[in-house]
Amino acid sequence: MEQDPDARWLARVMHIAFFLLLGASLVRFLLRHPWEDRSPWIVALSGALAALYLLGPVLGTRATPRRIAWLFTVVAVWMVLVVLAPSFAWCAVPLFYTGLRTLPPRAALVLVALLTVFVVTAQVQLSNGGFDPNLIVAPPAVAAIATAVFVHAQRQADRQRALIDDLIRTRRELAAIERREGTLAERQRLSMEIHDTLAQGLSSQQMLLQAAERTWDTDPSTARRHVRTAESIAERNLAEARRFVHDLAPADLAEGGGLEQALRTLAGRESAAFRVDGAPVPLPERVQSALLRIAQGALANVREHAAATSAALTLTYLDDQVVLDIADDGRGFDAGSGRPSGERGVRGHGLPAMRVRAQQLGGTLTVESTPGEGTVLSVAIPLSTPLEAGA
Repeated sequence: MEQDPDARWLARVMHIAFFLLLGASLVRFLLRHPWEDRSPWIVALSGALAALYLLGPVLGTRATPRRIAWLFTVVAVWMVLVVLAPSFAWCAVPLFYTGLRTLPPRAALVLVALLTVFVVTAQVQLSNGGFDPNLIVAPPAVAAIATAVFVHAQRQADRQRALIDDLIRTRRELAAIERREGTLAERQRLSMEIHDTLAQGLSSQQMLLQAAERTWDTDPSTARRHVRTAESIAERNLAEARRFVHDLAPADLAEGGGLEQALRTLAGRESAAFRVDGAPVPLPERVQSALLRIAQGALANVREHAAATSAALTLTYLDDQVVLDIADDGRGFDAGSGRPSGERGVRGHGLPAMRVRAQQLGGTLTVESTPGEGTVLSVAIPLSTPLEAGA
């Protein structure tokens, strides 16, 4: 509730109403009762009640022991004040809201009933012995309306949160289904293309080489012609294989623009910040692909598990290595176990794959995270000659 802007606005209204009612009650008492023996007590208790009420926002809204002790202290001071001066009875209305917002439902209803009894008693005292049904009916009616409105609003908020959770869960399930369907469709497409090109070509090469072997001694010219044809088919198959490798590269890289542009595009899609430090140098395609894949996996973890409000990508070019940092301000996790705070075994699923990608290029991947304090994932790839040769 304390994170809801409407709840904060309502709390401010109730705070203002409380101090207005408290001030009006004190002025009414002083105007109607010239200075007398109880007046210093009334003034002192009014100041104490105001000071105590100011402590409420500092303690939050959750039913912690300190918050509950504060609430009952405020109520006790108010009750003493009402006994001495019934004019302060209507300060109970903001206290209704405070009790309902702080205590469990049953305890809150008991507190509201107790406050209502004090209000009714005070109103009867102010009537100077005259009977007025409104003095008995009005306070319980106000308490019932305030309680019903608050409970209704709280239930509406709970239903909205549940609906939002269901929508988020459904969206994730649909996204997972779409990814699976896309993966299956891509596998089917690749299998058909491999069958129609590489597999057919390899089968033709095998047949031509077998025919060349059978005619090698009896008809050398025909055998050599078969070998040349097989060589031509092998060349075409090699071109097809290279095309497959290019098509399987990350789409953002395949569109051109290099790693920096691909990371900037990815950061834009994920609403993350992006920065480049150092003087850029040309990177092998294998390094660019690995860094982009690691960034995609890390930002997917941030989106799905971290509950972060912001994330940032930083690509740093050093003299002997390139470093990619992905930082978020989410709930973090135990980096030793790979488990996010409050969940089990979710976040760690992608880390081994990222670490393997880095190790295949002679690099390292490190994760720094603490529950509640965000996460920083850093991958460093050396820019050495062996790496470029291996690429």
